[in-house]
Amino acid sequence: MENENKDGGVRGNFIKDIVDEDLRTQKWEGRVATRFPPEPNGYLHIGHAKSICLNFGLALEYGGTCNLRYDDTNPETEDVEYVDSIEDDVRWLGFAWDDRLYFASDYFQAMYDLAERLVLAGKAYVDNLTPDEIREFRGDFNTPGRPSPYRERTVEENLDLFRRMRAGEFADGTLVLRAKIDMQSPNMNMRDPPIYRIRHARHHRTKDAWCVYPMYDYAHPIEDSLEEITHSICTLEFEDHRPLYDWVLRELGIFPSRQIEFARLALSYTVMSKRKLLELVKEGHVHGWDDPRMPTICGLRRRGFTATAIRAFCERIGVAKRDGVVDVALLEHTVREDLNESAPRVMAVLNPLKVVIENYPEGRVEWLDAPFHPEKPEMGSRKVPFGRELYIERDDFREDPPKKWHRLAPGREIRLRYACLLACFEAIKNDAGEVVELRCTWDPESRGGTSPDGRKVLGTSHWVSAAHAVPAEVRLYDRLFLVEDPLDLEEGHAFTENLNPDSLQVIARCLVEPCLADAAPESRWQFERIGYFCADRYDTAKGKPVFNRTVTLRDSWARIEKNAETSPKSKITPKQQPQAAAKADTSRGSDEITIDDFGKLDLRVAVVRKAEEVPGADKLLRFEVDLGEGKLRQIFAGIRAAYPDPAALVGRKVIVVANLKPRKMRFGVSEGMILAGCGPDDCRMSVAGFEGEVLPGDKVS
Repeated sequence: MENENKDGGVRGNFIKDIVDEDLRTQKWEGRVATRFPPEPNGYLHIGHAKSICLNFGLALEYGGTCNLRYDDTNPETEDVEYVDSIEDDVRWLGFAWDDRLYFASDYFQAMYDLAERLVLAGKAYVDNLTPDEIREFRGDFNTPGRPSPYRERTVEENLDLFRRMRAGEFADGTLVLRAKIDMQSPNMNMRDPPIYRIRHARHHRTKDAWCVYPMYDYAHPIEDSLEEITHSICTLEFEDHRPLYDWVLRELGIFPSRQIEFARLALSYTVMSKRKLLELVKEGHVHGWDDPRMPTICGLRRRGFTATAIRAFCERIGVAKRDGVVDVALLEHTVREDLNESAPRVMAVLNPLKVVIENYPEGRVEWLDAPFHPEKPEMGSRKVPFGRELYIERDDFREDPPKKWHRLAPGREIRLRYACLLACFEAIKNDAGEVVELRCTWDPESRGGTSPDGRKVLGTSHWVSAAHAVPAEVRLYDRLFLVEDPLDLEEGHAFTENLNPDSLQVIARCLVEPCLADAAPESRWQFERIGYFCADRYDTAKGKPVFNRTVTLRDSWARIEKNAETSPKSKITPKQQPQAAAKADTSRGSDEITIDDFGKLDLRVAVVRKAEEVPGADKLLRFEVDLGEGKLRQIFAGIRAAYPDPAALVGRKVIVVANLKPRKMRFGVSEGMILAGCGPDDCRMSVAGFEGEVLPGDKVS
């Protein structure tokens, strides 16, 4: 796992540097053994996914092993339900532990025996102080610790009391076993930490066999040692606990596993605390741990995130030594990238408005061939029924359209995706004055969406056949919280006050293509012009599909990247487009338009579907862009130096000169020009993007 820097380069993974050095020196005889050690007291979230990918990923990369081990040392909070969910999540992410499934409870007897060894060596003692008294005697960063009055008990007395603790003679909280280290240590974790406590609680595996349980700081190093883990990777909050980890292994003289700490994942607009996630579930703010608004792995899966996207996200954010917050838009951008490649395209109408084509024969149905993916013919196609009565999106019609409206209106014409050109001549209203039906005509010569006379039609709408459309429930999910840091609270306020009341909108009767009637649970689709959706894992059924919105088509992370690359002074505005066009290409032939007749330029919005380097060309990138024409255009642009990772441009809305004469180049034919430029104080080239609700092919004026 590596992390890109601002210049597009790669900075090293410091944990891999450690592993590489250990392999070079044969510290572990060439072995790499890691582990993923969750506590089975809740469902895993995206932060755990980072740890899973890191630990299992290192083992895979170095030909080593990774154990799945449950830290089940707290019987009061653990449940077999969580054990099952954790295994399901790890498998779904694409990792396997083979025969290396372990539980801390497997080692309870060994841990107890080792604790007796510490007692016999004078390195541990039984203490009668209450938890509050232990805290008081321990002191703080400004106050040195004081020894417990029971610290100098004899070995025999400590051993007797510890064995009686094990036998169940004492009530919870009356006695603890403490490591005997240094009450003056500047590290609070070394001031005689408790390593065993009494808990008369039934354990999910060992039942009532034990009433004393090891503390995590004592159990953790022993578990690692018994499994001969070479690299015990933890998050940064355990950095101050490492001296205790090393002390336990050293004093017991057992296999010396090494603890290494890295920064945990924090996401904007998200809470990761298991306690707070449990609060959301118990108080009914969400519908369970797998609610698609939750950051849990099972919640993200139900929403439609792919395991591939989550692994790619964890790879992209890298491994750091300092805590920081990752913008949730990057996670959304990563799944959008993945689904753009893998999700079949279909049409769905969320807010239907009926269309009657007056000049189309009644009872006639044509089955149009529509590809599932414009760039991947291997994904095949489906037949879409077209007839006299259709439904379009209500938002695609305006009775009194504003300026620059390129969708349907009385007297206006649009392109129906894959079908034809359609003109509206009348809007039918109900008694409340609401438009309920459109009367239209079609151009029979425009099958496929183009017209022989070459007239320009700027807008494209998706649609479904009224006679064949399948009703579906669609759930529009949004971020669960309204603010970037939901835990940034004033005193007396709860984090639940920052919940987004509009994080879920259920649309009960949408209309989708017939091919979606039997959509398989967890199948993922792009609803054209709307977003990416997933058939619900549990609620969808044959003939009654339920779809969860995974992510919208709009890519806010792409805009963030653009702003980072382009300073405010160099950001291209519509008024600067002529200058940008001139800078972007100064080698046009005499047969093509020039800057002097800029008014002839046909500037259109295009969506980048593919961006890649051109082998053998140091300056060129090759693009495939969607201009709403039913096929992709190929365009070459000399901006390779500005985008070391051209894949970052995929999904971005760019401005294209659409009426340039195609140019035959050494590497292929370029069918237009992508506008790009730089500011007067910043020479970094950047493509001219477009923000707002615009569609491929919309005119820029």
